[in-house]
Amino acid sequence: MKIGTVETIEEKEEKPKLRSTFSGGTGSNGGKRNRGGGGDNGGGDNHKNGFSEDTESKPNDKFRVGMWFLLLVVMMTFGGLIGAYVVIATKGEIEWKPFALPFQVCVSTVLIFLSSLTYQKSNNALQAENQTKAKNWLLATTVLGAMFISSQILAWFELARQGVYIASNPYAGFFYILTAVHALHVFGGILVLGYILLRTWNKTFFDEELTKRKSISNAVGLYWHFMDGLWIVLFILLGFWK
Repeated sequence: MKIGTVETIEEKEEKPKLRSTFSGGTGSNGGKRNRGGGGDNGGGDNHKNGFSEDTESKPNDKFRVGMWFLLLVVMMTFGGLIGAYVVIATKGEIEWKPFALPFQVCVSTVLIFLSSLTYQKSNNALQAENQTKAKNWLLATTVLGAMFISSQILAWFELARQGVYIASNPYAGFFYILTAVHALHVFGGILVLGYILLRTWNKTFFDEELTKRKSISNAVGLYWHFMDGLWIVLFILLGFWK
């Protein structure tokens, strides 16, 4: 009876140990793990190196994959337009009548280039978790983007004042179509910038929200820099390949 009693007590003591092992080292906080913590048995380290990293990487992958898909659609759209432009321009037909680009187009080029720089500064500040600086640079980017759209509208007005319309000749038609489609994409980017600006206007002290903001900023940065590079291509094409 004494031996049996001892074995029974040992079995009862063994069961809590097994539950403690399978519970992953939950502590007095009701089973919640703090970032970087995890109890005496190292459960928090396993959680951080396993589940947490996978969970935090999912938003970044989702936004980035979605953005690359969107950029692929944009590249196909402009690839077709640019291809048609090059084919018609190289034929040298009589109705192909190039004209000097309005001064506002050069202003647009400077503005969108500056906006790309300010966005990069904003993204760098956000990745460094300097949220106030990131917000200020993002605001500057949004303003520059709006100024770019305004300069494009002024360029169209200037051409209309000179009597150049979309139906005047193929070159004029391509100029209006290429710049208008690009401006439309930039306007969509400005709307996204406004959304990010509102979302990041107030600081956050939650790691999950800050991680999501960083992921969105990286993804939108791909789009904004692509619009910048695409405009440089259009500027060279319309200005020098006539």
